[in-house]
Amino acid sequence: MAFIYKFRDLVLPRRSILKEVGIQPGFHVLDYGCGPGSYLIPLAELVGESGKIYVLDVHALAIQRVKNIASQKRVENVETILSDCRTGLPDHSMDVVLLYDTFHDLSDPNGVLKELHRVLKPDGILSLSDHHMKENEILSRVTDGGLFRLSKKGKRTFSFSKDE
Repeated sequence: MAFIYKFRDLVLPRRSILKEVGIQPGFHVLDYGCGPGSYLIPLAELVGESGKIYVLDVHALAIQRVKNIASQKRVENVETILSDCRTGLPDHSMDVVLLYDTFHDLSDPNGVLKELHRVLKPDGILSLSDHHMKENEILSRVTDGGLFRLSKKGKRTFSFSKDE
């Protein structure tokens, strides 16, 4: 599986996807469903030393892989979270939440959206991409609960703002 991710990252670098989001130095970013940590290094470059990266996954092996990458690449501003929904993060503490190739597989998508809404700052961005779902399905499932509204459709991602 790691080989497949490496090939994917060569064909479509993760940094080019992240450029659509507008992540700035100093941002606090949550990579929800981080998997093997493909976004960690490009995120670290974008948020800089003054930013913070939180990575969450339900699988302990994914969390361990991210810890290994962070150690090898000397990324010190990363915190890992092993969970299937709750982040344990303070209210309104994240500038951006990434939800990439995970939404289709969530056991409680509405619970996750509520949690992400809670941790996002009032002007925060939920960036979502899921090639397992059709565009209209993504839009309806994210916006129907009244928590988020579509703010921008990028080439590979959807950006949602909080609806308060």
